[in-house]
Amino acid sequence: MGHLRQGEWHNDEVATNDDKGQFKREESTFREIISEEHTEFKPEKDRYHLYVSYACPWAHRTLIARQLKNLEDHISVSVVHPEMLEESWTFRTDFEGTTGDQVLKKDKLYEVYLHHNPEITTKVTVPILFDKKTQKIVNNESSEILRIFNSSFEKISSSDINLYPKEYQSSIDEFNEMIYEPVNNGVYKVGFATTQEAYEKAFHSLFNTLDKLDDHLKETNFLVSDSLTEADIRLLTTLLRFDAVYYTHFKCNKKKISEYKNLFRYLKFHYQRKEISSTTNLEHIKRHYFYSHDFINPNRIVPLGPMNPFI
Repeated sequence: MGHLRQGEWHNDEVATNDDKGQFKREESTFREIISEEHTEFKPEKDRYHLYVSYACPWAHRTLIARQLKNLEDHISVSVVHPEMLEESWTFRTDFEGTTGDQVLKKDKLYEVYLHHNPEITTKVTVPILFDKKTQKIVNNESSEILRIFNSSFEKISSSDINLYPKEYQSSIDEFNEMIYEPVNNGVYKVGFATTQEAYEKAFHSLFNTLDKLDDHLKETNFLVSDSLTEADIRLLTTLLRFDAVYYTHFKCNKKKISEYKNLFRYLKFHYQRKEISSTTNLEHIKRHYFYSHDFINPNRIVPLGPMNPFI
């Protein structure tokens, strides 16, 4: 995905692996919050801007939360091109659904990071929550942006949805921990493994967890309580990409989600929400993974199918 090192662009490998061939995800750089008590970043209408890719499951979380919390009129969005090549994410507009950079008018996403700090050292990822007032990046960690959207703008935008209710926070945290490493990050650990041992370890961890989740969802369509929480959103964005991409491209091919009775029912149930269906773009998803990862798919052939399996 490339890095900026002291303000200079370096086109690194997409996958960063340890000496055992296991994929290691780097930590996000920006971890500020937005609140009335914050000395700099306070909740205001039309102050913040979200940079996303429709292809990216981490960015997809924030798009779903933005709609669920009725923040479309308060937080604007720019959508990058699905191809992540030598210069990482760009703002080319020759693919349906892209928008260009609607705030800074940059050509490349890494230029947004340089706008914040011309000498920055960081990985270049989406999502980015950007402050138009201070011209600074607030946060680029999707799980934290999800919570910012859930709780920081309550006085600006009314919503009866709480994705992280106090009485269920410990259960939500448990599911987040259960899902993150073997599933959310796990599909990448399977797909980017460079040794058989690393691949098999991640593969078994992924499907053991999916089996447990399928059993948990036997009589419910929610991971916690009887309403949608951030734990569901964090799981759903991975499930939505599984059969179309991860099953083949990342060799996660023990079982499709459509072959899990309860997980597939759960996925189809939540896809009926417009906040999820309208932010799911399979063409961006397939174009990104199959075209960008030439070390996995050197001929960059993008599958025509599947047709939308969630309806």
